[in-house]
Amino acid sequence: MTTSAESVDHSVNFAVPRSFATTFKAAAKEALFPDDPFHDFKDQPFSTKTKKAIQYFVPICQWLPTYNLRLFRYDLLAGITIASLAIPQGISYAKLANIPVVIGLYSSFVPPLVYAVFGSSKHLAVGTVAACSLLISSTIGDKVSPIDSPELYLHLVFTATFITGLFQTAMGLLRLGILVDFLSHSTITGFMGGTALLICLQQLKGMLGLMHFTTKTDVVSVLRAVFQYRNEWRVESVIVGVIFLTFLQFTRYLSKKQPRLFWVSAVSPMVVVVTGGLFAYFAHAEKHGIPIIGDLKKGLNPLSIQYLNFDTKYLLAPLQVGIITAMVALAEGIAIGRSFAIMNNEQIDGSKEMIAFGLMNIVGSFTSCYLTTGPFSKTAVNFNSGCKTAMSNVVMAICMMLTLIFLAPLFSYTPLVSLSAIIMTAMFGLIKYKKVYHLFKTDKFDFCICMAALIGVAFISMSIGIMMSVGLSIVRALLYVARPASCKLGKIRNSTLHRDVEQYPEATELPGIIVLQLGSPIYFANCTYITERILRWIRDEEEKSNEIGLIVIDLGGVTAIDITGVETLIEILKTLKAREIQMSLVNPRLRVMEKLIITNFIEKIGKENVFLSIKDAVDGCRFALKRSHQVVP
Repeated sequence: MTTSAESVDHSVNFAVPRSFATTFKAAAKEALFPDDPFHDFKDQPFSTKTKKAIQYFVPICQWLPTYNLRLFRYDLLAGITIASLAIPQGISYAKLANIPVVIGLYSSFVPPLVYAVFGSSKHLAVGTVAACSLLISSTIGDKVSPIDSPELYLHLVFTATFITGLFQTAMGLLRLGILVDFLSHSTITGFMGGTALLICLQQLKGMLGLMHFTTKTDVVSVLRAVFQYRNEWRVESVIVGVIFLTFLQFTRYLSKKQPRLFWVSAVSPMVVVVTGGLFAYFAHAEKHGIPIIGDLKKGLNPLSIQYLNFDTKYLLAPLQVGIITAMVALAEGIAIGRSFAIMNNEQIDGSKEMIAFGLMNIVGSFTSCYLTTGPFSKTAVNFNSGCKTAMSNVVMAICMMLTLIFLAPLFSYTPLVSLSAIIMTAMFGLIKYKKVYHLFKTDKFDFCICMAALIGVAFISMSIGIMMSVGLSIVRALLYVARPASCKLGKIRNSTLHRDVEQYPEATELPGIIVLQLGSPIYFANCTYITERILRWIRDEEEKSNEIGLIVIDLGGVTAIDITGVETLIEILKTLKAREIQMSLVNPRLRVMEKLIITNFIEKIGKENVFLSIKDAVDGCRFALKRSHQVVP
């Protein structure tokens, strides 16, 4: 039986569209708050709302009521283990930041307590990190010398930490984690590699026993300083440094070969510090050219809120380093927290982590601490030690408190060469040469992004290096926007499926019909490209002497469209009409459809030319073409 064209309706039935304001609000809410925890609060009583709100913003209220002694046994062991790692790392990284070493110990006391209250990760261990320490030293050190004006320099470090905390908290409250995504995996790999290379070279000062050194952080300046002061090289320091470095590398190798012996690598830095201190005390190391830390007073964190310096003469440096370190610390901390959460089939809330990091840095800046986040080495030790909750951070903080009250002066004999060995050992693990090679083999653009960060950090400056890499990442994103995915579809034999003819050569194209698929939003940046691409496909068919009667555009992959995009579709429609070619749209998404209705594009193209599937579009248009005597065989 023959079915008439009038008896078949293949077009989409339109529902009454929402208002543009409603659409905009919904789109903005989904973009900014994709995991909004309060979407179902309207139907709940006030007490439930209050309880859930408190548990959301103060995660400790979720797990503390059910906490028990069995869990505490695991957290106690983990907390003591990471405390043994936090002491040498705190001293080492504080020295790297050119601030008093006791500040590094302070930074492992107050911030972990804050994170235990507001953090959402069970495994993250809070502490200072080498990359941010060097970034602080290089940026603020260019403005104020840590040697000539140590008090002003320290006050600017506290100010930078406060700015970091404010920026992180604001990003968490506004749920702007998308900004952290601009620090791609390639950028982080290159940045960490370049930073690790710089830090390793800087530790040659301690390994060689140098008394003078450059304040610059690029590779050329550091190497020039090493050879410029070669008359200060001390064989005794080199021998002790090589012994400590060999021991630390051996424990890392042992822990990798035998994962159950992870604690050997975790406690080895503490063993080096204690052994080095005993050696320096009994052998009078300073007399043999092996410098030590020096005076280290005991006592808990003094308040430093009164030292925050917002003088416009110096504010630019802490503002710059505060924003950059905020992004780097968030990218590193959140990525590490998520990685270990996935191992236990768990998830962490990125926005809550931002707030937790921000609060611990704000409070830290008030209590003589500098920037902290979740370092990988300490978090890995915490995870392998069997921690169950954030209580391990509390245990670590208590251990640090006892150290500050009773044991701090004992570390004053720690030789600088032992700290250099500890830092170099930690940095060797950050140079991911295998990942760089993998990027080179798999994605040349990602490799360029990685190398821009690595070379920029190593040979120019840390801030410029990371900006170069982020700039390339943005360029790549813009290229994806400006050159959206598009393809010509053909019909798979004996099915109703239509697939890319380049990917599926057996797919057959329909005579007189071009079926196109767009796979990205239509914005002002890619409208010209889309127009040229469609017209090029038409010209290619005409050059083959194929008469075109219909263009079908599949919009299923187009998630959004702006006004320029709508105007572009109108221009394409006019061009096709002038060529007596019909145009049909397939499966436009809700937001796209609403925009097309509001801008009256649907009236221009006609409701009957909007379809649910490519098959409906082809079948429906065949009838129309036959009726107008444009027969498609």
